[in-house]
Amino acid sequence: MKSKTKFLNSFILLLMATFVLSCSDDDDNGPDQMEADPDMIELNIVETAQATASVSSLVAALAKADESASNNLITTLSDETTSFTVLAPTNDAFSDLLSKLDGFDSLDDFNTEQLQNLLATILTYHVVGGASVTSGDLTEGQVVTTVQGEELTVSLTGGVYFMDAAGESAQVSLADVETNNGVIHLIDKVLIPQAALDALADVLLVSITDLAIGTPTLSNLVAALQAADGDLPTVLAGEGPFTVFAPTDDAFTTFLSDNGFASLDDVPVDVLTQVLLNHVVSGANFSTDLTAGYISTLSTAGVGGNNLSMLVDLTSGVTLNGVSSVSAADVKALNGVVHIVDAVIGLPNIVDHAVANSDLSELVGALTADGNTTFTTLLSDTETDFTVFAPVNAAFSAFMNPDANDLNAILSNHVIAGAAAFSSGLTNSYVTTAAMNADGDNLSMYINTDDGVTINGTSNVAAADIVATNGVIHAMDAVIDLPTVVTFAVADPNFSTLVSALTELTPATDFAGILSRSEGGNTDGIDPDFTVFAPTNEAFAALAAIPEEDVLTQVLLHHVVAGANVRSTDLTPDGNTMATTLEGDSMTIALPGTGENIADVTDGAGNMGIGIIAVDVQAKNGVIHVLNQVMIPDTTN
Repeated sequence: MKSKTKFLNSFILLLMATFVLSCSDDDDNGPDQMEADPDMIELNIVETAQATASVSSLVAALAKADESASNNLITTLSDETTSFTVLAPTNDAFSDLLSKLDGFDSLDDFNTEQLQNLLATILTYHVVGGASVTSGDLTEGQVVTTVQGEELTVSLTGGVYFMDAAGESAQVSLADVETNNGVIHLIDKVLIPQAALDALADVLLVSITDLAIGTPTLSNLVAALQAADGDLPTVLAGEGPFTVFAPTDDAFTTFLSDNGFASLDDVPVDVLTQVLLNHVVSGANFSTDLTAGYISTLSTAGVGGNNLSMLVDLTSGVTLNGVSSVSAADVKALNGVVHIVDAVIGLPNIVDHAVANSDLSELVGALTADGNTTFTTLLSDTETDFTVFAPVNAAFSAFMNPDANDLNAILSNHVIAGAAAFSSGLTNSYVTTAAMNADGDNLSMYINTDDGVTINGTSNVAAADIVATNGVIHAMDAVIDLPTVVTFAVADPNFSTLVSALTELTPATDFAGILSRSEGGNTDGIDPDFTVFAPTNEAFAALAAIPEEDVLTQVLLHHVVAGANVRSTDLTPDGNTMATTLEGDSMTIALPGTGENIADVTDGAGNMGIGIIAVDVQAKNGVIHVLNQVMIPDTTN
């Protein structure tokens, strides 16, 4: 070992070196990079490494290996009576190695004699004894025997590379750093001999793709990845992290048979791609991280190109979408985790999701009661998008069907056909459901998003945006019964003043009870259907004052037509329609309206220009049209 003064002087000269040969643009260079002066070489290999910050991990690794009584690497590489060629991994290369070793956070984790000897095995795989081999001495395909005893293969294509026993190559980032007992080449990867690969088999992490390739029971998965659209093997070898639910070969065999495919080649590439992506979730989700509920997969086969939902059920082990169970969990990979599953997870439609979720079993039972296939056929339609508001089991248990409505009609009232409405796109608005009134008019549904998502003022979304191939499901905490015109008046905050007028301001008249009727033959002769012209809060606010009860009662009756479900399509086009109200006076509706009005109304008092601003809010017992002014009856009669 040189004296401290000589060492410092030599290091200063080293930093002033005149010869640098770089074999890579990405060579970990910097102010602490190795350099060499061929005319003044006074440091040996170890001293040169100790003087270079970018290989400090190599120096630490040598010291850690030497903690075993079996090793004396530092002394050996300091011997100036012999020559060595050393491939020196950079600090980044050691960091990459540690990231691939499960349970190893630093070199300090090589804390037993066995592990220190293993570290020595790896380090001596980077040393060629008895010769100083410069980059110019290397040839394409040359096989180099290391001090460890195993071989490295040289490649000179696009740089200088050494390939290890794992078939992975380290690129020389700085070549031909000469010392007084050999030559050093900096490399960007720690090379692993077969002996170390065998010893580290249980802890050396590989990418998800390499893990699948190395697992005999996943050969069909590997073949499927290669057959899919795009380069999924490369994606799953990337940074990630990913969670992959990996079907076994038997699972793929069953999948092909069940779907009428003779082989993977028969599966349309776009379908195969989406099926495979439906087994991949972003993030490293170990079994201890999984929670019951829905997660999004990477498949974009969901309606509108959205990511499909996957149901995780932890009732008995881990079951996915009700069809596939985890048979081997938490197989760690370099870029995530793999769970082996016993069945291929297909692309779920709305019916598949409903059947898979045990908390929707009562809904499924109702949909399929007595062999009924109407709903399962409808909601499996691949040509139509659907939004389904699905009551959970507790909601069905609590529902008493107080109006004895037809169950099929109630179920239809939970379905919007022709649109997939995601929670992010919902606003306070009316939509049309698949349920119909006696005339065949589709019923309306009022969605309120002021505080979460509430439907018709009675049912709240408990779990939103369960994505299927043909639509979206929102799990509901209550059954959505068939609405009356009162249902909408109460649910819509724009009618809060009207509701107050119909109830607390007119206690002598049971407006709510009357307008909730769904059957005729009432002794007072006021029978549904009802056509209600509903003034908004702003319409009431425009009045000088809300009348006292007796007058207010007549005003309210002037907004109701009984015995008819008059929709906008029933009005006289380009003309006037007369309608007699419960108050006794007639109103006149002119279609089309002026300005922003859909139609113009003249009330019983002859006031003109009253606007219908929204039409056809359809209930089971009538229809609502929205007014921007309060109508006044004829006060002279």
